Amino acid sequence: MRDFYNEMMDGAGPVRDHYREFDSWLQQQPRERIERKRAEADLTFRRVGITFAVYGDGAGTERLIPFDTIPRIIPAHEWTALQAGLAQRVKALNMFVHDIYHEQNIINAGIIPARQIYQNAQYRPEMQGIAVASDIYAHIAGVDIVRAGAGEFYVLEDNLRVPSGVSYMLEDRKMMMRLFPELFARHRVAPVEHYPDMLLENLRSVAPTGVLDPTIVVMTPGMYNSAYFEHAFLAQQMGVELVEGKDLYVNDNAVWMRTIRGPQRVDVIYRRLDDDFLDPLAFRSDSSLGVPGLLSVYRAGRVTLANAIGTGVADDKSIYPYVPDMIRFYLSEEPLLNNVPTWQCRKPDELSYVLANLGQLVVKEVHGAGGYGMLIGPASTQAQIEDFRRRLVARPDGYIAQPTLALSACPTYVDSGIAPRHIDLRPFVLSGKTISMVPGGLTRVALQEGSLVVNSSQGGGTKDTWILEA
Repeated sequence: MRDFYNEMMDGAGPVRDHYREFDSWLQQQPRERIERKRAEADLTFRRVGITFAVYGDGAGTERLIPFDTIPRIIPAHEWTALQAGLAQRVKALNMFVHDIYHEQNIINAGIIPARQIYQNAQYRPEMQGIAVASDIYAHIAGVDIVRAGAGEFYVLEDNLRVPSGVSYMLEDRKMMMRLFPELFARHRVAPVEHYPDMLLENLRSVAPTGVLDPTIVVMTPGMYNSAYFEHAFLAQQMGVELVEGKDLYVNDNAVWMRTIRGPQRVDVIYRRLDDDFLDPLAFRSDSSLGVPGLLSVYRAGRVTLANAIGTGVADDKSIYPYVPDMIRFYLSEEPLLNNVPTWQCRKPDELSYVLANLGQLVVKEVHGAGGYGMLIGPASTQAQIEDFRRRLVARPDGYIAQPTLALSACPTYVDSGIAPRHIDLRPFVLSGKTISMVPGGLTRVALQEGSLVVNSSQGGGTKDTWILEA
């Protein structure tokens, strides 16, 4: 491995202060006990059905996400700084999405080229001039954070369309408390189990004007979606109905849910499917997952969609480089969290640099997700590099490039014992009347030695994330 920041060990020397109590406990644990507990976790996750689907996987559609029993621990002062930076970033992103569908001040000021917005695949002209409740577009945001070799935090990606993974954050905590209750007696770990209550309150706060007791539903594409477990889990935890498009219909300029007691008006839809499939009358006419006429009710302000239609324009990787400028433009503040340096391949001079240095860079599709469609230069063969070179030359505006960061690593149980593996962190930021988040997030871990790809679809696992209270 290259030089990297070890979350637990201070270089080759002592254990970091916030890990000392855990390390003392770990040294006393027989390996047989840890192995037994790991097997118990796997069995429980299978019984509960905590799996995800892998599209096009010949080995089967359902997989268990590997769970590691060594937590990722973050001291209180680091979380306080992260929390402030996350709130600042998501506030600016919400203002940006509102702006591009209304006044377009940031375009008029020449900060972001108009073509970057209007030619973006996630831009929805149907949303132009439409008022949404409380001017909130990204009610739920998942912001991917990495710590690089220098020990500094960077935002790697903003996920504003349908961010997933919060159910694994909650289940990982529940599992750690079940397996090792003594650890929680020895540490002051900030709780996360109230997230569903916070989410429900957040969704209630953005109900259409005049609705005092809103009916809220979670809308899923169905059981074959990769995150279906999470959809069902969140609906159950919030005590609201889980629905598919066929369960809803539009009548009298309102959205209604079919129930055994008759029609029930729906006020807030936490939708977990992409814009294209929401309304076959407005977007993809072949969609059987959506609700015909939904957009017309939404445009009239008689139903709230979380997240809003058209929000995806802000989490496109070609827009990501402009987020620090958004913070300065809308908030008149300096960014508290740094972006990773990024080359935009649509710019001829930056494309030339990328093509000349492909073997040292990470190249990503601007609309890519899940770890697909990317090149990690140092870990790629010459044939893979040349294949990407051809793609870049053919369609440069479809890609960005970044340096290969030495992501921080955390000790992790692997077949050979305990070894460092690279990690990231996805905190979940809720925007409503206020911006809120539970302390922590989903820590994802690249289980293959040397790998920098933490996505579950690429074989990554998860860890419980502990924020130590001061």
